[in-house]
Amino acid sequence: MALHFRSHLSTVDTEYGTVLLDERTGAYWQLNRTGATVIRILLEGHDPEEAAEALITTFDVGAEQARSDVAALVAALHEARLVTS
Repeated sequence: MALHFRSHLSTVDTEYGTVLLDERTGAYWQLNRTGATVIRILLEGHDPEEAAEALITTFDVGAEQARSDVAALVAALHEARLVTS
């Protein structure tokens, strides 16, 4: 499942993660390093399982938690209408 940001979304990487700005509404989201890692991997065209594997190997998180976190982030981004897949 490749993920794509919508055209009205601006992003800025910070030392803490990534900030997303919805230019239509002015709303913004701060993603921590874990969330930024997931987004980067999905935007590169990899699937959620590969994003979860990256969390498992990079951060101190179990497989079940990693999969749950990836799914929750993707769902939240879709609900906010920030991404398409």
